[in-house]
Amino acid sequence: MLNREDRRQFASDNYAGICPEAWQSMAEANSGHVTAYGDDMWTARASDLLRELFECDCEVFFAFNGTAANALALASLCQSYHAIICHELAHVETDECGAPEFFSHGTKVLLAHGEAGRVAPDSVDHLVTKRSDIHYPKPRVLTVTQATEIGSVYAIEQLQALHDVASRHGLRMHMDGARFANAVAALGVAPKELTWKVGVDVLCFGGTKNGMAVGEAIVFFDRELAREFAFRCKQAGQLASKMRFLAAPWVGMLESGAWLRNAEQANRSAALLEQRLQQIAGVEILWKSQANAVFVRFPEPVADRLRALGWRFYTFIGAGGARLMCAWDTTEADVEALVSDVRAIMEGA
Repeated sequence: MLNREDRRQFASDNYAGICPEAWQSMAEANSGHVTAYGDDMWTARASDLLRELFECDCEVFFAFNGTAANALALASLCQSYHAIICHELAHVETDECGAPEFFSHGTKVLLAHGEAGRVAPDSVDHLVTKRSDIHYPKPRVLTVTQATEIGSVYAIEQLQALHDVASRHGLRMHMDGARFANAVAALGVAPKELTWKVGVDVLCFGGTKNGMAVGEAIVFFDRELAREFAFRCKQAGQLASKMRFLAAPWVGMLESGAWLRNAEQANRSAALLEQRLQQIAGVEILWKSQANAVFVRFPEPVADRLRALGWRFYTFIGAGGARLMCAWDTTEADVEALVSDVRAIMEGA
């Protein structure tokens, strides 16, 4: 029998299992023979539910993971001689092993700046206008991460400001929404307000970090941009033969509302964790938590002792410090257990 840790960890929301709604929907899909490659009722239903959610006649595709979703979506928006603008801390720059460049056959990624992990409009303007000669890759796409890699979110007006500058320079707008549900929960607005209504052309909507086993939805709000995208997915090995098992969890999550409840629970847990850690002298909160991530700076011996106690967390994500990530199943008891160990170590130091 395999050994397992009963303790819930804070290293990544990918550590969490499958939520009941997604699991149940997969079980229901696991009956009989169903047409392959996405020509099935589960894929059709999931796509229709996403159209209802966004209140838009969008085109929907399903991929196995976020790296593939982002890379293929970005590649569909540009040519190899174009450039993609993203924040210097964006996942497409720091954690996708060059996949956007690979699948776009060499499109260059240009790094923008901005506070709290959010792209600043003037940084986009600078990157586009600093050169226009044929020796410089032509900027074609602006990608934003919602919620960002350091747990902040873009408000509606911030996205609108970015769309204004993107539109002025003829840039398409892509959104990496690995934690899009957490951003919706944090802002309390309809999904359309953070996407097509502020000019987003394509969204990569994360399911894995929201309680699914695998699966991201690539949502094209401009259907013309999705022309022949199915061929791109097939060529990249992202066309699931048993597509119903990528699509079915979306049906369960969307019909039940679990996609939003899960995000709200993760966000609440992060807010509680931040609040509790702020009460411990010597622990520094690096950024205000808006979604489900808390970034803190511990004295180095404290981080080492926490790891010795079995706690896992990353220190290479973001711009320093430790990232403590809450998941859909993180509880108040989980938070208190970690905080108790931090306090005991700090007080005994």
